[in-house]
Amino acid sequence: MDLSQYTELFRTETRDHLTTLNRLLLEWEQRPEDAEPVAGIFRAVHTIKGMAATMGYARVADLAHRAETLLDLLRASGRPVSDGEVELLFRVTDALEGLVEATADGRDGEVDVTPILADLDQAAGQREPPDQAGRARRRISFVAMPAGAGRRVEVQLRTDCILPGARAALVLKRMEALGAVLAVEPAPAALAGEGFNGRFAFRLDTSADPSRIEAEARAAGDVDTVRIDAEGPAAPGEREASRTRHIRVDLRRLDILMNVIGELVAARGRLEHLSVARADEELADSVAAISALTRRLQSEILQARMTPVWQVFDRFPRIVRDLSRQLGKRVVFDVEGKEIELDRAILDEIGDPLVHLIRNAIDHGIEAPEARAAAGKPSEGRVTLAALRERETVVIIVSDDGRGIDRARLLVEARKRGIVDDSTNDLPDDQILRVLGRSGFSTAGRVSQVSGRGVGVDVVLTRLRELGGSVEVRSVAGEGTTFTLRLPPTLAIVRALLARVGAERYALPLTHVTETVELDEARVTRFEGREAMLLREEVLPLVHLRDVLAVDQPAAPTRRPVVVLQVGDRRTGLVIDRMEGQQEIVVKAFVPPRGSLPVFSGATVLGDGEPVLILDAGGLV
Repeated sequence: MDLSQYTELFRTETRDHLTTLNRLLLEWEQRPEDAEPVAGIFRAVHTIKGMAATMGYARVADLAHRAETLLDLLRASGRPVSDGEVELLFRVTDALEGLVEATADGRDGEVDVTPILADLDQAAGQREPPDQAGRARRRISFVAMPAGAGRRVEVQLRTDCILPGARAALVLKRMEALGAVLAVEPAPAALAGEGFNGRFAFRLDTSADPSRIEAEARAAGDVDTVRIDAEGPAAPGEREASRTRHIRVDLRRLDILMNVIGELVAARGRLEHLSVARADEELADSVAAISALTRRLQSEILQARMTPVWQVFDRFPRIVRDLSRQLGKRVVFDVEGKEIELDRAILDEIGDPLVHLIRNAIDHGIEAPEARAAAGKPSEGRVTLAALRERETVVIIVSDDGRGIDRARLLVEARKRGIVDDSTNDLPDDQILRVLGRSGFSTAGRVSQVSGRGVGVDVVLTRLRELGGSVEVRSVAGEGTTFTLRLPPTLAIVRALLARVGAERYALPLTHVTETVELDEARVTRFEGREAMLLREEVLPLVHLRDVLAVDQPAAPTRRPVVVLQVGDRRTGLVIDRMEGQQEIVVKAFVPPRGSLPVFSGATVLGDGEPVLILDAGGLV
């Protein structure tokens, strides 16, 4: 059987198990006497070993097998796991990750795991009882399939089994250790097909008793039921009931679907535009029906792309653990809102920005234990990563209870670099973000493996801008710092307000639009050096899009609307020439020219075929 078709599924499922390993190892490190984490760790390693053996990845299987041997000894010893053994298992997890990725890419020869294998054998030898010290390690081996006659065995795999064909092959290989396997139903070639539902049968020529056969089959993993000497195959209805209702879909396929539905939405917009121009009632009815179907299809595809944030968040506890140890700090890491969902494309993109913010929080924010004690704080610092829904946006917060941003030091460095003029005496929170976001800016006294190279906040701001999101920072000396990231739930299709300035039209996503009002010159005033308008007793700062874009022709109309934007706690009134309704737009990636103003987040083509730029609310507020 050609198993190469399962390579990507093997890689994906193994990544899930490695994430589980990291999470459970962290739990076990905190509770060394607890048996529950080690049981889960053992299952994850055992599953990786079984999948690797099925795929023919001998080096991965061997590494997992030796880790499994150590875990088996740790479970049987009755003694708590040591710090050194936990650290070794963390290294094994890293080694497995590297070897799996290299093996799946056909580069397994580039990864040397000999040192970690030696360390595992040494650790196992120290845990082994004296009467087993000289016993040879178990090795994985498979025998060829002979022919013969014997008992009928039916196996049903679990409905959530990710690699049913590969898992069935592993069951058959384990059966070969008991005797001859023949008359496999369905045929071995069909086990690799997409229609395989996890139920198969075979005859086994063996002297082993039924309990031994069942135990050996279940040892392959993901086995739901085993029936021996059963009365023939299951009925068609029973087979259908056992089909899995969840499948893994390659993200590239969803990307293709998203692109297709995006083009369909654009075509729908053009069709609606033509329908209005022709004033044909029959055509209008057909367009309305097509629009309804398109919206339904669009909703289903968008929902299929939504992924809970825990799939990215779950890798951060390990990062916090390793970094806090490296820096000699004690850090408690809290994660909230794991169930919040984001478009998978956005979720993949925010991983690096969050790593930068979390590393900065630990390195720059959290003080050393003795410094915290001197300040009357608990010796353990706290870093929190939280996700929540806020209106039409997803908010991700990274906060710490550390020393806060040193505004005086930041101001000195900003003056030295010419980012602010010498007359500036204070840096409010929004100005802090602009200073920290300058490429290459850093206040670190030295360059280390963690910080000091002037990257971090710059990366965060750039990536969030590309995603159509925004970043805010709030910092209080001695109490800590909070970064707030606001993101659209999805990137591809958004509803936008169409705004005209001069001869050009622009699209403004409704995510940050709270209302629109008419500009009242009688209520215009000055506040903190900026033009502002009184709106229901609130001072609303104004930004004229004409001024931002340097538009002077044709002349501005007498009556102009104000679009009220809100990004977090900040509100701004954007003055435009005219509003031209709302429209669903397909967002296309946009790389602004070097040196251009940071007020555009993408581009789109409207229903009438005109290309327009998409305004970035975060850059305008």
